[in-house]
Amino acid sequence: MKKVVTAAALAAVLAVLATAAWGSTKGSNRSATAATADSALVKCGKTRSIGLLAPFTGPAASIGINQVHWANFYKSTYNRTHKKKIRFVNEDTMLGSANGTAEAVKGAQAVGSNARVLGVVGPAGSNEVKATTGALKGAGLGWVSGSATNTTITLDGTRTGFFFRTVPPDSSQSKSVAAYITGTLKIKRVYIIDDQEAYSTGLADEVQTLLRAKGVTVGRDGVSQQQSDFSSIINKIPRNTQLVYLPWQLPPKGQAFGRQMKSLGRSGTKLMGSDGLFDPLFAGLGNNVYDSFFPLNPADKRVAAFKRIHHATELFGAPSYVAAQVVTGAIDRACKNGTASRAEVRAQIKRTRIAAKASLLGLPVAFDRHGDMIKKPFGIYHSVKGVFVRVA
Repeated sequence: MKKVVTAAALAAVLAVLATAAWGSTKGSNRSATAATADSALVKCGKTRSIGLLAPFTGPAASIGINQVHWANFYKSTYNRTHKKKIRFVNEDTMLGSANGTAEAVKGAQAVGSNARVLGVVGPAGSNEVKATTGALKGAGLGWVSGSATNTTITLDGTRTGFFFRTVPPDSSQSKSVAAYITGTLKIKRVYIIDDQEAYSTGLADEVQTLLRAKGVTVGRDGVSQQQSDFSSIINKIPRNTQLVYLPWQLPPKGQAFGRQMKSLGRSGTKLMGSDGLFDPLFAGLGNNVYDSFFPLNPADKRVAAFKRIHHATELFGAPSYVAAQVVTGAIDRACKNGTASRAEVRAQIKRTRIAAKASLLGLPVAFDRHGDMIKKPFGIYHSVKGVFVRVA
């Protein structure tokens, strides 16, 4: 029988982890201290704690708050129907801020050193997933993102068994995007502008490769997430360009780019964003705007319930609802005997099975050995009167 470690003892172990360099993110090099935090048992109690890493404020707050609202929607629904309750330990990652990923790392260290936290929802950005790996993995935590799509973050082996996501990877998104651009829109000249972060550059690379393989002429450039004046880069785009592809994370930046395109006489050029720009700010730019987005079942009654509560139609955060569902289910199963370790919760996350009819995504939720969902479709949307409507 495993020895039960008190919350106080575990807190002491984790406090060391929060202030020390937790070593390599490779599993074989994890320290003995990290292994203790990983396997220590804590009493589950009547209320179970889950870390929530999201951009509550900052440049990505418009999508971050949507994720928070959807995660809290799951929490309120769950707590209303279960004797045992869940609570979130909130940490603001400020995605896209001038501090880079520093706030995300601080948040990861905070939840890692909290003895009560058994699992984590988030963070939002793929660059944040990479930056927080040492802190979260070092503390033995499993974490589930509802929006990080960079292909390599599940395939490089660094986070295997620790990191999972309820959205498809960019290897799926890029195929949907390239197929729609070439097959439906019949575009021959594209200009791609990344925002120099891991998510954006990875997706841009994949789309560029697929388009060129189809004979499309592709120009390429990059901008900083802190940039606000895009006039110089817009003026570099050839006049015969038919579509500008923006795999960006920050809707206000996408909106600013679109407005500046119009002011410079380029309103006839189509714009296509990626999942990070699935937001009314980007959709409101007009009927020449397209976007790719996560799988979702808009007919699910929970979507209607969310809209009634928040008086909003934003769906970017819906996969974070599913991420909270995954982590909560794993904790419930690990806590059946009254105690659980973070390692046990991770193992239960890996064993997740949510049927399609119970999934907000409209497809079953189960993970492969890398932490990706087994089914990985992506949809294409077109802005109609300021609202994204699925077209493929």
